[in-house]
Amino acid sequence: MDDVQYDKRFTNRTRIESTNGWIWLTIPINKTQKFSPNMVVEINNQTSWKNDHLKKIHSSYGKTPFFGDYKDYFDDLYKKEWNLLFDLNFETLKKTMEWLNIKTEIIRESELDVKGESTQRLVNVCKSVGADTYISGVGGKNYVDEKLFQDNQIKLVYQTYSPTSYPQRFSKIFLPDLSILDMLFNVGPKSLQLIKDNNSEKSFEEI
Repeated sequence: MDDVQYDKRFTNRTRIESTNGWIWLTIPINKTQKFSPNMVVEINNQTSWKNDHLKKIHSSYGKTPFFGDYKDYFDDLYKKEWNLLFDLNFETLKKTMEWLNIKTEIIRESELDVKGESTQRLVNVCKSVGADTYISGVGGKNYVDEKLFQDNQIKLVYQTYSPTSYPQRFSKIFLPDLSILDMLFNVGPKSLQLIKDNNSEKSFEEI
């Protein structure tokens, strides 16, 4: 969804574990573009955010079982100059899919040239790629027009996935909803299986 409006809640930040619970990793942006499409939002490189991220990652995960498997990638990632937030997000998304051996094709919404707002736009995206099912996060119940999907013969499914716990370095009580980094550093190659084990048919609610 590179051509929809930037959302400050999660587009430029994620959570990782620390010695005192979880902390944010935030990429600063050009605030004059906070209402712009994702693909044009620029990173504010006037701050030392890359060094800050890398220090926090090393501090939090340097002694986790699989840190060494991913360390070099992140060291190199933060050495590069990133100007657009979407470029960095897209790069890390593709690399994460590679690590998890996920083969799903990625299509940038801007390539589809779809029109419309809200649910109509989602329906138009589905039609443009020939999709018969749309999977929404459970939060979509607050704004999705379910009837519009039904009228267009597109099945609407809400994902109700809840994470399975795994050992974390600092937390005696499992901290959910952290970055995929947390799972990779702690679980490594078994990460995909851990996700699959709790991603059964019960994790979806069909409308």
